[in-house]
Order: sequence, then C-alpha cells, then structure tokens
Amino acid sequence: MSEPLTVTGVVLAAAPSGEYDKRLVLLTRERGRITAFARGVRRTGSPMMAAANPFVFGQFVVYEGRTAYTLAQVQVTHYFTELASEFPGVYYGFYFLEFADYYGRDEKPERDMLNLLYLSCRALINPHLDNRLIRRIFELRAMAINGEYPNVFSCVLCGSEENLVSYSASRGGLICENCRTAMPKEGAGMAVSTSLVYTMQFVVSCEMKKLFTFTVTDEVLREFEMVMGRHVERYTDRKFKSLEVLETILR
Repeated sequence: MSEPLTVTGVVLAAAPSGEYDKRLVLLTRERGRITAFARGVRRTGSPMMAAANPFVFGQFVVYEGRTAYTLAQVQVTHYFTELASEFPGVYYGFYFLEFADYYGRDEKPERDMLNLLYLSCRALINPHLDNRLIRRIFELRAMAINGEYPNVFSCVLCGSEENLVSYSASRGGLICENCRTAMPKEGAGMAVSTSLVYTMQFVVSCEMKKLFTFTVTDEVLREFEMVMGRHVERYTDRKFKSLEVLETILR
C-alpha cells in the first residue's frame, strides 16, 4: 500500500458505490481533481458518513491507487450545513460545484479554484448578498482562473483600452467605440455600460478576498447576467444539469 497523503480540498460530488461505499470527486489544493472511494461510509455509525457529502471542506487523508484514491480519514473544517437550508442558494452552490468540476484538472494544483469555491459558498449564506450577483462573479472569476474569460481590459479588435462600449461573444471580449462605429450593426455586439466594464475588470483582477465586497445596480446586474450568460454558453461545451434545475426553480 502507498504512503498516506493528506490533501486540502472539497467534495464536489458523491455517489453510491456498491452496497456501503461512496465514490467521491474531490477538488484539492495539491492534486487538483481526484476520485476517491470512501469504504463503508454508508454503514450506520460510520465516522466519515457526514464528511462524504458535497460542500464538505477539510483535510482528506487518502491512499493512492492505480486509477483512484481510497479515503482513510477526514478532518472537516466546514460542512456548510447552513447552505442546505438556503433556498435557492443551495442550488446555486451545486451549480458552482459542477462548474468547478468542469474546469478541474486532474493531478494539477487547484489552489485558486478551491479558494473561490470556499468564498462563494460563504457568500451564498450571507443574507446581504444577491445570489444572482454571486453567480456571475463566480463564473467570471472561475473562467479567469482557467484562461477563458472575456477580454475586459482592451478592445479585442484594435487593443485600445479607452471607450469600451460593447461585448462580442464571437470575438471573446469588449469592443471600443471607434471599432464598433465602423462595424456593421449586426456584428457590433451588445452595448455595455462603463459601470459594467469596471465591475468585470475588478472581478478579474482583484484579490480573491475582495470578490464579494461590492454591490451593483439592477441595471448593471442585468448587463452582467447577459454578458456572462452568452460567454458561458459559447465557451463551455457542457449542459450543466444543476444549472437546468436552478433555472427551472427560478422561473
């Protein structure tokens, strides 16, 4: 048997395996996304029963096998049980976990994404923050971590950093006023406000701990939702099941 390895992470997903086991997907700071089997955790009285569930953050002691890890011990730092009673916050949370799983890289350190998930879950249980804004901040920063975020600092056509006035999904970012004026109307993208441009620049570039320290007007939030909705749809190739559930609930 291999030597025990302690990793810091979160349970992204958990599914039954056999009669008493669970198959866990973990996102870890040291090894990125890994699969670990928790033996016997579905037996009554198992000491790891509560820890083998989504949203659990902590230190996981695992043994590495040929194709997966075996979970031996968990020291939980946060269960986020309070999120389970947040409606519809918990459904946003499941979407965040699935989004992180989509971008998670096997056996590659994932410090930034792990920190983002933790802060985002904390934000969801804060009654003073809008879940709709939390979602778009999470999506943009998650895509920035993985290099697929829209160019929000300069015009994608000429490189100008001034007068950024529209967003083009097909071009992957913002367009300045001069380039937009010279383009056919149908290719000029959607108009965006200066406030949204500043908001997106802040989300991409600020310290992680400052991500959920601001609010925006309803108008800016609607713009943010439209831009990120288009960007996520174009630059991801998965239909997120948790998002479909969330959007059904919100209708």
